Amino acid sequence: VLLTAVASSTVVAVLVERIAYRPLRGAPRLIPLITSIGMSFFIQYAVRGLVGEAFHTFPLLPAGLQERVSILGLKVEGIKLFVIATAILSMVGLWAFVNRSKTGRAIRAVSEDKEIAGLMGIDVNRVIVTTFAVGGAMAGVAGILWAMLFRKVFFLTGFLPGIKAFTAAV
Repeated sequence: VLLTAVASSTVVAVLVERIAYRPLRGAPRLIPLITSIGMSFFIQYAVRGLVGEAFHTFPLLPAGLQERVSILGLKVEGIKLFVIATAILSMVGLWAFVNRSKTGRAIRAVSEDKEIAGLMGIDVNRVIVTTFAVGGAMAGVAGILWAMLFRKVFFLTGFLPGIKAFTAAV
């Protein structure tokens, strides 16, 4: 399920970049900002059309993840430990990718200055698509962790966290 979520959200992210953002590369900053809101609504309601408005429950978890584990005297559900561990591994992997790889160095260069990065031989379009793909993959991981932790999802599940992230980014 995790691999399917990562693959599908990566494909959606790359398609959104190609269809919605690439034509707006030279546009003023406000235009892509408005486009991101529109794409958010489009994706949410496309999912509504595909799977419906009803809540969908995540399947029962294995017995080990349902039990409470004692850590330093605190009783914590196994699923919460699993989600925290997976999130930490994902963040460490992302950090290593961005800070230790050649592609990560290119991503950082493009984020600083696209024109200068292009003059240095970096394929700016490829780096931007890669950034969208990595973001989509991380969104797939986050979606599965959310579903495992809260056990119910519907087409607007990510709306509130998305608004919070959008506000933080702006």
